[in-house]
Amino acid sequence: MSSIKVEDLTVDYNENGRKFTSLKNVTFSVESGEFVSVIGSSGCGKSTLLSVLEGINFPTEGRVFIDGKPISGTGKDRGAVFQNYSLFPWMTARKNVAFGIKQVKKDISRGERYEIADEFLDKVGLSEFKNKYPSRLSGGMQQRVAIARALAMDTDILLMDEPFGALDAKNRAVLQELLMELWEGDGSRERKTVVFVTHDIDESILLSDKIVMLSAHPGHVIKEISVPFKRPRNRTDIVGTKEYSKFRSELMSLFYGDIADRIGSEVIL
Repeated sequence: MSSIKVEDLTVDYNENGRKFTSLKNVTFSVESGEFVSVIGSSGCGKSTLLSVLEGINFPTEGRVFIDGKPISGTGKDRGAVFQNYSLFPWMTARKNVAFGIKQVKKDISRGERYEIADEFLDKVGLSEFKNKYPSRLSGGMQQRVAIARALAMDTDILLMDEPFGALDAKNRAVLQELLMELWEGDGSRERKTVVFVTHDIDESILLSDKIVMLSAHPGHVIKEISVPFKRPRNRTDIVGTKEYSKFRSELMSLFYGDIADRIGSEVIL
């Protein structure tokens, strides 16, 4: 598995001749096999951070490393899941998954790719729908295909950009549980290193080993917080406990306290 280190990351953009700073002096680390959520309000640079880790965007200042080596572009060690499903509409669910596998495992046959695709579609409960096109699948099903594809690619690192953000509450809860179950596994394989972008505090508590809280624009790290609940983790066992309420309140104070401070400073200005 792979570790990630972000050191003093700053990312600037130019918009209509004016500089816009998305991230400012961001520093944190992700250990090998760790599930880390990056949380913050809209516009704080969460997606920009993920694009840098993916290798499709680059620092203005600072450095980002995977296993001690600077990121210089995209790589076969990273898979990604996005909020908008990112499926090819002209491919069936099975072919979408197999296409992802082909990008990282070019030396295996088409039959082997389909065998792996079928295995992971079964894991996400879509065996019956493997020959359906995305237009014939619900939003929740499409996202399950995207998750199956990312997991089937078997990359060391999984980058997830609000993958459940557009789903209804029921499908969101189902896919959270599914992701947690697949990531935790049965102990026979090493866990993947996951960076999960969200603005949902409860989601971050349920899924994460550690939470990186980003400030409002420009994004910088307010605090890194270890999640105190042991694994395997069950939603019904922790939600409603005094420990959960206390921990959630701490995160909410950080989240909304930063927003209030920002609004106050802007009013003064």
